[in-house]
Amino acid sequence: MQRIFIDSSVLFAAAYSTSGHSFDLLHMSAQGKIIVVLSDFVIEETRQNLAASNPEKLPLLEKIINAAKIEIIETSKEEVLDACQHITLKDAPILAAAKIAKVNVLVSLDKKHILSHPELATYVGAAILSPKEAFERIAKD
Repeated sequence: MQRIFIDSSVLFAAAYSTSGHSFDLLHMSAQGKIIVVLSDFVIEETRQNLAASNPEKLPLLEKIINAAKIEIIETSKEEVLDACQHITLKDAPILAAAKIAKVNVLVSLDKKHILSHPELATYVGAAILSPKEAFERIAKD
């Protein structure tokens, strides 16, 4: 079964709109088609961002998290510091968690720091894709 790590931007998008590929990936997880891997950092960052911009979406976020087949990964300070050698500190917890989770795909909407840096795939040991690309790849399998 495919294991995908989704970052905060994807989890936020899934809670914000049920009509996009971010939500589709979490729905696939709820159906048992894939395993979504998150970190405590991703969950907390998403909760904070939703609380600040759309607090009415927080119940949907919790519903999504509870319905999906999710594995939660914790990272150590050392793992995050190691990831800092490859990405900005702000995004290092994402990269570190995806690496230790040994996922097939890291899914992000962050074009500036993640998607536009294909060399990060080597560090993580997984493809780095947008939600649309990940959905299309998984749907083919």
